[in-house]
Amino acid sequence: MRVRLPVDGAWATVREHLVERLTGAGPGTIESMFAAGLVVGADGRAVAPDAPYLPGMYVWFHRELPTEVPVPFPVEVVYRDEHIVVADKPHFLATTPRGMHVAETALARLRRELGVPALTAAHRLDRLTAGLVLFTVRPEERGAYQTLFRDRRVRKEYEAVAPYDPALTLPRTVRSRIVKERGVRAAREVAGEPNAETRVELAGHRAGLGRYRLVPTTGQTHQLRVHLNSLGVPILGDPLYPEAVACESPGAFRRPLQLLARALEFTDPVTGAEHAFTSARTLSAWTSYESWAAGVRSPGGT
Repeated sequence: MRVRLPVDGAWATVREHLVERLTGAGPGTIESMFAAGLVVGADGRAVAPDAPYLPGMYVWFHRELPTEVPVPFPVEVVYRDEHIVVADKPHFLATTPRGMHVAETALARLRRELGVPALTAAHRLDRLTAGLVLFTVRPEERGAYQTLFRDRRVRKEYEAVAPYDPALTLPRTVRSRIVKERGVRAAREVAGEPNAETRVELAGHRAGLGRYRLVPTTGQTHQLRVHLNSLGVPILGDPLYPEAVACESPGAFRRPLQLLARALEFTDPVTGAEHAFTSARTLSAWTSYESWAAGVRSPGGT
């Protein structure tokens, strides 16, 4: 297996990066691989455990892939040209390989299905979030598209289903400081200069549920989930907010997180074209709210 070290990495050594990246490898596995000389560089020589992290460096090793439970929902291609692919990702499918999710990721599937081995993701959605993701076809152009997200030149709109609170005044803009500590599942809000901003609007309500339109101007980890929880209306199906719950077995694709990346708009940095894409997916708690509330997953809810 070949791994390219991210150009924006802040790890001190190659070993530190691989330990964090391959979280599903098991305790001590990466250290054992280094000790056995199984991690090698471009010259074929073993990489030392304390070798300094060099952005863009390639390393090779043999990795036994974990047994993955297939995610039984398709990745739909919304748009494709010679520069980009826009996909509509289902719930439960990771965007890119990480930890226990390798073959069952949107990137791996699209590479196989489209026959584009150089395809890369310009950004990521959480595994539990469905909706639009932008991929780049040519490695040399990836930076231009990633810069759109870094410089906040992409308009993203999300949809969520959460409890309806008639006392909650909307629309409003929520600003707070969110931190996500390594090794801790949930993010949290702390005092300090805000680094996260979300516009929250109510698009409709019925039977005690609200359908919310969320427009983030920043992209902190779990930002939308944290902000709705802070308003007292946590997103339905969320396993972390307001309280962490035990994870279901890998094959239990029930009660998906009711969060959808609905729209994506940007000016193409390579062609200059104006792009506006919309997800065709629906949130099951809104389309079949009676059965969903009873704990029965609705077909087509992803």
